Amino acid sequence: MDRAQERKQAIQAAVADIREIEERENVSLESLGHIKARLIRLAARTDLFDRADYPAPAPGGKLRSCLYRLSEDADHRFALYANASLGGYGTPAHNHTTWAVIVGVTGEELNKFYDRAGGGVKEKGSAVVRQGTGVTFLPMDLHSIHIEAPLLNFHMYGLGLEQLHQREFYKEKEGRWDVFPAHSDIREART
Repeated sequence: MDRAQERKQAIQAAVADIREIEERENVSLESLGHIKARLIRLAARTDLFDRADYPAPAPGGKLRSCLYRLSEDADHRFALYANASLGGYGTPAHNHTTWAVIVGVTGEELNKFYDRAGGGVKEKGSAVVRQGTGVTFLPMDLHSIHIEAPLLNFHMYGLGLEQLHQREFYKEKEGRWDVFPAHSDIREART
């Protein structure tokens, strides 16, 4: 079996297991922990997932990070992406409006966690996502990501990013909340 076929089978097996976890356990912090553990097993297959397979944007361009769609059901559920970044990239505090799990393949991503406070946000903790680790989010949980150097990681969502039209983010300089437009720049990588 060639590497691309083996990667496809590994992704399909992981997503099938994740579907089963959600169906059996519903969505909770505990079930998201089981989903995270399954994605960490997939991310450990660095023989199948190399940064060369999912190149980050070219240096000097406007983009610092891009998403590759690895899997998504016909009803847009169980969407798995590879996030490839050059580094020097971050996001404001935001929610997802669906469950989410991020695990490391290569490199490091700092996640900061927040509570809503006084019309804005208050940081309540952080975690570094790297190979063998991950973070989980219920639909209204808030976080921001901060990437200093090149990385590749997996982002898994209960619903595909193009379907998320009400994700909120905090505009710190303006002291107000706004809505992220749904993602539209995702690169197709399903094989």
